Amino acid sequence: MRLQIDTEDRAPEVNIVPLMDVIFAILTFFVMTSLLLSRTEGLPVNLPGASSGKSQDQTKIVVTIDPQGAIALNRQPTDLASLMPKIQALGTKNGESLVVINADEKVGHGQVVAVMDLVRQIPGVKMGIATKRK
Repeated sequence: MRLQIDTEDRAPEVNIVPLMDVIFAILTFFVMTSLLLSRTEGLPVNLPGASSGKSQDQTKIVVTIDPQGAIALNRQPTDLASLMPKIQALGTKNGESLVVINADEKVGHGQVVAVMDLVRQIPGVKMGIATKRK
């Protein structure tokens, strides 16, 4: 029995589909990494405007008050009673800390003052109020 041998020479082919898969995986990695590096510290609120505002360095402690009056510390929901011990715990890790208050412009004045009063009672903590530039 004779086997038929193909005598035609085929041109070599390069399959680029696996190469494209690898490139898309690397591209996805870089996109996801860049999104994680450009995070914001506070929750999205409509900050009041101020023409005399100054830019501050990034801080680790951000207190956010949303339009409904809910309080969050570094994006974690909390209440007014447990706000002071949580800030003290974060402040002892970093030494002297800056607490930035992001209060929505629709939040009542009394609630913002209550949060400011608590922050002022903590030793070694400086306080700032976030605004957007007019």
